[in-house]
Amino acid sequence: MPIEVGIWRLGAKPERVHMSALDSELMLEDALVADLSILSPQLMLIGRQIPTAYGKFIDILAMDASGDLSIIELKRNRTPREVVAQLLDYASWAQSLSHEEIASIYSDANAGRKLEEGYAEAFDSSVPEQINQNHQLMVVASELDASTERIINYLSDNYGVPINAVFFRYFRDVGQRYLTRTWLLDPEQVEQKASKSKAKKGSEPWNGRDFYISLGESEHRNWDDCRKYGFVSGGGGKWYTQTLKLLFPGSRVFVNIPKTGYVGVGTVLESAVPVTEFKVETSKGEIPILEAQLVASKMGENADNADLSEYLVRVQWIKVVPRTEAYWEKGLFAIQHTACRMTNSFTIEKLSQHFGLDV
Repeated sequence: MPIEVGIWRLGAKPERVHMSALDSELMLEDALVADLSILSPQLMLIGRQIPTAYGKFIDILAMDASGDLSIIELKRNRTPREVVAQLLDYASWAQSLSHEEIASIYSDANAGRKLEEGYAEAFDSSVPEQINQNHQLMVVASELDASTERIINYLSDNYGVPINAVFFRYFRDVGQRYLTRTWLLDPEQVEQKASKSKAKKGSEPWNGRDFYISLGESEHRNWDDCRKYGFVSGGGGKWYTQTLKLLFPGSRVFVNIPKTGYVGVGTVLESAVPVTEFKVETSKGEIPILEAQLVASKMGENADNADLSEYLVRVQWIKVVPRTEAYWEKGLFAIQHTACRMTNSFTIEKLSQHFGLDV
């Protein structure tokens, strides 16, 4: 069962803000289309009410930064069997879509605009060479019956189907309206189970914990600052910062300096925030990091630009070394993404041995 959300207005005496019924699920669909970050900051809208080859229409079709598709379906008044079966049917159609077909769907849904233009605007990068390698299925509802929950749990737990449900509650208070969001299943656990399922086809599963970090040093970030103040960072565009939002408290990061090697491992304490919101402990007490002594002299250069700003993730270091003692050997994993899930078991094993960790 998902966690129930309650909201109280604070004052002399806390007053509960009571939940209201959504005027219609169309209003919820409108809200998601207007801003898909309500579901995930990693999603770009392809379109709504997308026609399939079977004469049906997908409520919302989206793409993430990896080029994978997300099929989002509102439950409306359908039975559990209907809504889940509909999602699986849509997935069977979407999984075979080619790059050209997805580009055509995007263009048709966006007044002739090119997929490359939309992707570049959303992620500040070019479309990956391979897209639609995987997909995610989401049921959106204001409430969900026990039967639907059982079906979704069964498909995820036993077959690694990348399916989840997300609940939205609607509140009114003193002329303001609010939406709250709760997932049926932890999205990271869904990804982990799906990854294990895909491993049966030859790819390695993700352990649900480990991430790779590429720390490209410049005047905007420096490993010495990261070691001293406990963080990893990225900036200069959405392509470099979007992936940092994958990191969650409790996850483990392995930090690689490109063309140098691995220099540290730590545990994430907080999610990514803009540089202007990050504070550090010094001999003077807690201060904004931009007021601290930094090697990266231009870390705050684009602080007033949400797209170009440096974003920081607080990390508690387990083991760090100076760049002169970086570890590298042939076969270790490396990629340009600022952050990504670490699925390379060879690299995890080697780094665990090198840094004295339990695998």
